[in-house]
Amino acid sequence: MAAWSGLTNDVLEHITSFLAFPDHYRFGAVCKNWRSVSKWRRYPLVPQLPWLVLEEEKETRKRKFYNLSNGKHYSIEIPKLHGRYICGSSHGWLFAIDIKINGILVNPFTQECYELPPFPAYSRKVDVTTLIEKVPSDYTGGPRNYTFEEMQTITIFKAILSHDPKKRSDFIAMIMFGRMRTPAIWRPGNLCWTVVDGLECSMEDIVYFKGNFYVLSPENELYVMDFESEPKLIEVGPQIDIEGCPFERYLIDFNGNLLLIERFCECVEEKIEEQLNVTVGLNVMEPNLEEKILYEWYDIDDFALFLGRNSSIYVNSSHFPKCKRNGIYFTHTTVSFSAAKFGCHDLGVFDMTSKTISKFYTVEVFSPLVGSPVWLTPNPW
Repeated sequence: MAAWSGLTNDVLEHITSFLAFPDHYRFGAVCKNWRSVSKWRRYPLVPQLPWLVLEEEKETRKRKFYNLSNGKHYSIEIPKLHGRYICGSSHGWLFAIDIKINGILVNPFTQECYELPPFPAYSRKVDVTTLIEKVPSDYTGGPRNYTFEEMQTITIFKAILSHDPKKRSDFIAMIMFGRMRTPAIWRPGNLCWTVVDGLECSMEDIVYFKGNFYVLSPENELYVMDFESEPKLIEVGPQIDIEGCPFERYLIDFNGNLLLIERFCECVEEKIEEQLNVTVGLNVMEPNLEEKILYEWYDIDDFALFLGRNSSIYVNSSHFPKCKRNGIYFTHTTVSFSAAKFGCHDLGVFDMTSKTISKFYTVEVFSPLVGSPVWLTPNPW
């Protein structure tokens, strides 16, 4: 039998098309010939489950990842992420902010990077040069001093991309910045962010759907981005009444359907300046913009959703033995400096069939200043 190292490149390339992401790197470590094949491929990577981006190791400064497919952790040296807070992910790229509140867009596996321009002024209430909160003259509570570490966590709530930068150079980045989660956009080559007008209140979530950015308000009003002149948001439907009071809401492009996910939480411990909220259920609905109503979905069949401070992701669970069918995976997304005792704790998977929640990850108490765990789909090619 011929030596494995002597297999032709076309055969080796075909073999790599069946390998999961970690196995592809192991394949490249076998010999020089296999390594050259692993770096150049014509075949798409097999479907991947999202990875969970975790904290930075203090001693090595390597970034920790959790692979849901095999239940293993990986510590990867990514110099561009040293000391940076992860505030979003989209198409396999991470948005990260350093201690000086400078932002980058980076692919953690290829090390490709875009330097982002300075973020818009944090808000009318906070002077980003002094990090001191401005308060009305009749307010007796006094100003609030922020540290740079705190500013890292609250400057950008979420960030997404219209397209994968590796596939389209004319992509658009959109962020929700400041306590009011004000929308702003940036295109490669622009020297600054463009703040988007048309929304008087804060944003709940953003999604890129069928060629447009859609924005959700706390009152379940949907807006679409208009690029004809200066970017602005136009309401595409009046308020859609819902029952209950969701803790958070998400928009997702699911198989060509625009879905709205409601996340309900309960407070299980509350003291002075301390509060612990945990997720108790999620609802999946589809907005009908013509009838101005929400159609509830009771299952998503063989699919699984992944929600958090990332562009919402869905996968076909039948491709992954360890992925829960008809499940919604969620991560902790809020930051509360007064609840540092609890940190980022609320991670789980909601079974839409049984309406129960289970753990997919042994929860650690992540410091709010470390960053919320974020879902990322590996995009190494």
